Amino acid sequence: MTSEDDRRHDSLDRSDQDLGASIADDPDALLDALPHYYRGEVSQANSAQNRIDQTTNWAITVLAALLSVVFSSADMPAYLLLIGLLVLLIFLWYEIRRYRFYDLYRARVRFFQENVFADALAPSGVEHPRWREELSDDLRRPTFKVTAWEALSRRLRRIYGLLFVVVGVAWTAKVTLFTPETRWTEAAELPGVHGIVVASLLGAFFLGVLAVALWPQRRSAKGEIYGEEPGAWKEE
Repeated sequence: MTSEDDRRHDSLDRSDQDLGASIADDPDALLDALPHYYRGEVSQANSAQNRIDQTTNWAITVLAALLSVVFSSADMPAYLLLIGLLVLLIFLWYEIRRYRFYDLYRARVRFFQENVFADALAPSGVEHPRWREELSDDLRRPTFKVTAWEALSRRLRRIYGLLFVVVGVAWTAKVTLFTPETRWTEAAELPGVHGIVVASLLGAFFLGVLAVALWPQRRSAKGEIYGEEPGAWKEE
């Protein structure tokens, strides 16, 4: 690289470094840039939400297809439903991470609404006096706002808990009502595993799911609506 190229490169570096600072010091330029940033975060949140919906739709579709296969014939084994349970767990594992990314973008959107739009509508002091520094730091070093444990608990309460219940009820019906000529312990067994053991393991699994879904914890997910009666519009 020649000395002229070096000078041009240094000039570009200085311009890049001064660009953001010049916007920060100019209220008009900042107000012009913030709406574009806000729309970008909303778009990312919507995209992350769509990815979650796609995972959920696939989980429901696979479960519906599996139920139709298992109950299409009395010869279909009940352990196919246990395979479906494993598939749902895989979808849930993917959805936990996708939910954490969704909450990351949603938290920024709510943070922006609380500290910019709310105060613009009725100036009464922002929720976070150093909101610009906090948001800037999160843009430089993004972090998840919820733990994997909280994401797991929330997805179980909202979606996957019900899907697991459907599998459990279907498995119980398959080994009892739909195999009247066979003892349920025989219909429930796996190769080398007695039916009672399989039923006990399933029972332990569902107790674990219930415990995780209902386990009390401090909520970190941001942007949900609580404390207002449906139909009430901020009545005092």
